[in-house]
Amino acid sequence: MTEGSRNLCAMVLGILMFTLPTAVFAVDGASRSLDAEVQALKGAVLDLNRELFMLEEELLYPANTQVAVFLSLDIGEFFALDSVQLKVDGKEVSNYLYTEREVQALHRGGVQRLFLGNLKTGPHEIVAIFTGIGPHGRDYRRGAKLDFDKGIGAKFVELQISDRVSKQQPEFMVSEWE
Repeated sequence: MTEGSRNLCAMVLGILMFTLPTAVFAVDGASRSLDAEVQALKGAVLDLNRELFMLEEELLYPANTQVAVFLSLDIGEFFALDSVQLKVDGKEVSNYLYTEREVQALHRGGVQRLFLGNLKTGPHEIVAIFTGIGPHGRDYRRGAKLDFDKGIGAKFVELQISDRVSKQQPEFMVSEWE
């Protein structure tokens, strides 16, 4: 060890020995106010994070070009959902594999956002391919398609899986929300 580094170590140790007793004393007296300040800072950071997320959403997905696609289930006696593949204008934008818990949440009335993106005004095509177990325990793969015109303003599309009791088959629909 060189003479300069020894002097530096001695100086750091001296500073620590001088400040440590006062730091311990200050912590004992102000620990509660420090905890309150830390909690207030955590709350402020969470609020700021929420605001930044909302601003990011507005910048990335302006309302006039925004398209959102949602998935919902109804009953589900004739089809057990395994996965959904979503294509917009021939390009795959989402491929989602479901867990048992997620399917149960959809059966209880949950709605999942599969896609949020920007599209230009004009004609577009959405294709959804559903994979799962159909009637009689067989593998089942069906598709549904929607052609639509994107105008100015946000567009919301729903993929819905429901049971067709009269035919004892699942039904797959794609529709626009008004």
